This record gives sequence, structure tokens and C-alpha cells, in this order.
Amino acid sequence: MQQAKQVSLFIAITAWAILIGGIMYAHIVYFPPYLSHLPESNKLITGPFGLREENFWMRIHPFAILSTVIAVVLNWKLKARRKFILLAAIIYAVVIIATATYFLPGLVAFAESGTNSTLTAAEWYQRGQTWQYLSWIRGAFMFAGFILLLVALTKTEKLMRIKNNL
Repeated sequence: MQQAKQVSLFIAITAWAILIGGIMYAHIVYFPPYLSHLPESNKLITGPFGLREENFWMRIHPFAILSTVIAVVLNWKLKARRKFILLAAIIYAVVIIATATYFLPGLVAFAESGTNSTLTAAEWYQRGQTWQYLSWIRGAFMFAGFILLLVALTKTEKLMRIKNNL
């Protein structure tokens, strides 16, 4: 059972690492040119050759969520580990709620910026910059959750027994 606990946490950490990689890539490579020149730049995502980044996100999120839940369940009896994994899961839940209520609607608005928009290019630019800034904060929270999972990995049963005997 100890091995299953470790493996489940390794898998969750790997899923989060892939997720963090996607976040960093999007924020360094994709969003700056896309959100700096709306509505013209929405050509990056429209048409037959537009980028379809949702394909990545719709695969990694279920995998990361499922692996995190499995890690919580299998590591539940390790109190020191449990609190770190649960904190990471709570951060993820808050980020998912923020994404669903603010970030996704923003992306939809950006994608539709070229069709019948009453906003000026300057207004789109300001919206894009605000969205990016807040999204960097969202990414920082996810990175904090990733660090919590790494800390949880350092909390082993043997280490806890040694600590309790001191």
C-alpha cells in the first residue's frame, strides 16, 4: 500500500507539472501576441489553421483532478501528507472556479472581438492586459499548489515515526 501512496502522489505531481508547463507556455509565448493586438490578433485562434489550445486543457485538467483526488484518497491516513495534498486540491478548486467564472468568459469575449464589437482597440488592449495580469496570479496559485504536492512527497510514514519518537 505504501508504494501505491507514493505512485499516486508521483502521478499527481507529474500531472501538475504538465499543467504548470502549459500555463507557463501560454503566458510567455501565446497570450502576449494574442492579447496585445485585439481584435486583429484573434486570427491566431480562428479559421481552419487557428490554434486550438482547448484540446490541451480539456485533456490535462481531468487527468490532474483525478490524479489529485486519488492521491488524497490513498494518502488519507498520512496526516502530514494529507494536509498538503488537500491544500493543493483546494487551491485547484478555487482556480477552476475562477477560471469558469472569469477567465473562460474573457477568452470567449476575446475570440469574438472581431465580430460586431463596440470596443476600441485600446479598450481591447486594456482588457487583455488586465486578463493576463490576473491570469499570472492564477498561475502563481497553481505553482503554490504544485509546491505543496512536492512538500507532501517529503512526508513519509517512516519519517513521521522517527519524528514522533523524538
